[in-house]
Amino acid sequence: MERKLSSETICVQAGWKPKKGEPRVLPIYQSTTFKYDTSEEMGKLFDLEESGYFYTRLQNPTNDAVASKIAELEGGVGAMLTSSGQAASFYAIFNICSAGDHFVSASAIYGGTFNLFAVTLKKLGIEVSFVDQDATNEEIAAAFRPNTKALFAETIANPGLSVLDIEKFASIAHSQGVPLIVDNTFPTPINCRPFEWGADIVIHSTTKYMDGHASSVGGAIVDSGNFDWNAYKDKFPGLTEPDPSYHGLTYTESFGKMAYITKATVQLMRDLGSIQSPQNSFLINIGLETLHLRMARHCENAQKVAEHLQKDERVAWIHYCGLKGDKYYETAEKYLPNGSCGVITFGLKGGRDNSIRFMDNLELAAIVTHVADARTSVLHPASHTHRQLSDEQLIAAGVAPDLIRFSVGIENVNDIIADIDQALAKAY
Repeated sequence: MERKLSSETICVQAGWKPKKGEPRVLPIYQSTTFKYDTSEEMGKLFDLEESGYFYTRLQNPTNDAVASKIAELEGGVGAMLTSSGQAASFYAIFNICSAGDHFVSASAIYGGTFNLFAVTLKKLGIEVSFVDQDATNEEIAAAFRPNTKALFAETIANPGLSVLDIEKFASIAHSQGVPLIVDNTFPTPINCRPFEWGADIVIHSTTKYMDGHASSVGGAIVDSGNFDWNAYKDKFPGLTEPDPSYHGLTYTESFGKMAYITKATVQLMRDLGSIQSPQNSFLINIGLETLHLRMARHCENAQKVAEHLQKDERVAWIHYCGLKGDKYYETAEKYLPNGSCGVITFGLKGGRDNSIRFMDNLELAAIVTHVADARTSVLHPASHTHRQLSDEQLIAAGVAPDLIRFSVGIENVNDIIADIDQALAKAY
């Protein structure tokens, strides 16, 4: 019996397993193509009769090593890397939804994902219904239709920081015969493993904490292998009926627990091509090797910053699930007992103008369209990432007009707090 490794060891050791004489560090297989001796060998790869590498749009050794590490961290059976977190969100839904289908999503999600679901997927004939994730089971279940194919939510919503009751959402999804897809970007598998609470598919923007250094854009989809697609054959024909583009192959019959992630790789990636570059995979792997160390520091620093802000009379409100009294404190204690993430949201007395003035006076923390890397950064979502949303949509997504998204880095926390204090002094 193979010994189960801890997440810390998986971060460092998993994925790349060098044999005698091979590089100790994961190599960058910077090649579009891979050579074979006979036409028959290549043909078997194209028919999915054998596994192997023949074109990087479908598979690449560097990418597969990193995908394997992420899958092991999450406790899944397989994973696929994508060119961005947005691509992962799109593929995760499009892998089981087509024109005429419907899915349900929590409304408190990243603005880019909200726009993808509400606007772009609608152009493809796929409809979404948004629900309040804190509503009752009955209210959420009321959003489902006969053609509903999935339920989607974020473990920790960006930027509203609501914490998902994963067991509740999994129960609702499974009672309706659909999988639960969870974006686990903010806590990462270091602080939460949604599969252990009933989720079926997990996605990541690896651009954030997994990379950790703002150096590479990427995404990942991880399959738990737990959802029984054959139990709902009529609902998921793409997985349970023959695929004419592979001579009538049926994914659930040929690949079992790997059906969902295999289809995403050999069909969606084949046709749409939002691949991760081997170079970016290499960089993400470097980030993953220290993920367990950085997440602990992010959470430790964020807790101290949140407690400092909570005591400041100029702060109108603050959201951080590590604070006692926060709306999601008890939920976080259940799902995120070792910490959540390094992101805090708060607003200042005086509203939007004071929030912007505070941000403009920060010196250490940079205003960037990014979050969750080693450096402390700040953003005003209503003016930046979520500016395409109406006021009503902003509120539904958990984004107040004065909301400041403050991503606490791994610098010395006293320096971060000093920067906050001097900027607050200048804002009033």
